[in-house]
Amino acid sequence: MVLLRIIGIWFLLVAMVALTVDGTQSLATSDGWVATPLGQHWFQLHAASLNTFQAAVERHVHPYLWDPMLLNLLQIPTWVLFGGLGLLIYWLGRKRRRLEVFSN
Repeated sequence: MVLLRIIGIWFLLVAMVALTVDGTQSLATSDGWVATPLGQHWFQLHAASLNTFQAAVERHVHPYLWDPMLLNLLQIPTWVLFGGLGLLIYWLGRKRRRLEVFSN
């Protein structure tokens, strides 16, 4: 439970950093709102691991999983993906209220 909340908070922090990067790029350019996709961030951070991941998925799982599915996932803005995952993981790790049921 606590581990899920910590992971969820870290994902939310990554989403906030990505949103800040997109916001500053939007202010620096006159093109309007800039939303950097996850694939572009990953390529800028470590291109070799992205290429290795693509080769591993196409070779060991199935090429169909890479081309339509994972490529579409990599086109989602980074802050949207990490923000959604962070909220979901944090929600799964939340403290649940104790439900007391009395029956006569």
